[in-house]
Amino acid sequence: MQTSGSNAILSLRRFVLLARRQLSASAQSAFSGSQTNAQPIPPSPDKFGDKMRGWQLHNYGDIDELQLSEKVKIPQIRSSNECLVRIRTTAVNPIDLAMLRGYGAAVLNKMRCKPGDGIEFPLILGREFCGELVQTGMGVPSDSLPLGARVWGVVPLQAGVGAHAEYVAVPSYCLAPAPKELDDSEAASVLYAGLTAWSGLYITGGLGGPCGAATSSGGGAHKRVLVLGGSGGVGSLAIQILKSQKVQVLATCSENAVEMVRNLGADFVVDYNNSESMQELCKYAPYDIVLDCSGQGGQKAAESNFDFRQYITFSSPLLANIDKQGLGLGALQNVFDLVQTNVKSFSQRGGLVKWGFFSPAPQGIQFLQKLVEQRKLMPLIDSSYEFCDLPKAFEKMKGGHLRGKIVVKV
Repeated sequence: MQTSGSNAILSLRRFVLLARRQLSASAQSAFSGSQTNAQPIPPSPDKFGDKMRGWQLHNYGDIDELQLSEKVKIPQIRSSNECLVRIRTTAVNPIDLAMLRGYGAAVLNKMRCKPGDGIEFPLILGREFCGELVQTGMGVPSDSLPLGARVWGVVPLQAGVGAHAEYVAVPSYCLAPAPKELDDSEAASVLYAGLTAWSGLYITGGLGGPCGAATSSGGGAHKRVLVLGGSGGVGSLAIQILKSQKVQVLATCSENAVEMVRNLGADFVVDYNNSESMQELCKYAPYDIVLDCSGQGGQKAAESNFDFRQYITFSSPLLANIDKQGLGLGALQNVFDLVQTNVKSFSQRGGLVKWGFFSPAPQGIQFLQKLVEQRKLMPLIDSSYEFCDLPKAFEKMKGGHLRGKIVVKV
């Protein structure tokens, strides 16, 4: 005969057994649900070790300074807004060739190096990419940038590890989901040149008013813009950007690229080697903006045969003067150059010379993304190389006369 104490013990045991069964069933159900609803997470870089392949630069100089290493440390996420991307495709831009030779080192190294740390090398070049998002900081919203997403992005100029490697870490504002309308090579060919053109037109040039620079709204309808160098990476995208905003576009290029530039949408295209054709540009003057994508520089503005309100060049002496003369004297030289150039251009052509720069602005990325999705912008690809042949891509860039972008498959 069981006592009341033993009955209590049996009841307690039954209660514990029932609770365990319910907890087990609940846990199994929750696990099953999480397996169903969870997004696929790509393998962590740790599973591949902490090393990657990358083209390093140990000294400034020519293309032979590029060295392929298979023991480069994978970049670490060091702030809450950073993202780590496994690169599929990257590109070679004129700025990469310039930085290979030491352009901007005096300024960029001060931004790149930590206080008291004068270590400058090794560097990895590369300013744009398309790839797969593999890690994010705690402050990156998973709804807009989920792990495993195919993304396109740019690398700030001061970054010591660029996109000529298997992985790159960049701030989240430099990234966005890659448009499905573009393949990997095309997606790696838009943002650096596109943001350079967008920044020159909307930030420096004020096209579209204050909203044109501060938002992704664009603007500039019924303005008249002359694009110098319409067949290159920046020029070809600038033409498409302008035509999408109902701007009247004129362009210059070499004779064998005239038909291609016309197909981009330019209203009038001339061969810059033909003096008679160049003279016809005077009929359309004054231009609201002359966008120099051909590397002529601001000194050439006053020598033009046509009037303009703004002459915007991406070949400014800003960093080069500081490289040669140091920060103090270089800054004074920049002021002198800008004043001297503008006195000549304003007195002879009636307009001002301004310097345009690449800007990794998120509203600029959104603007370009909308144009791609609307099929109003498509990059031109000049040539494509395998990762192991990246120096050949630099040689191609060095040769000039490109018809679009040079891409590298990682």
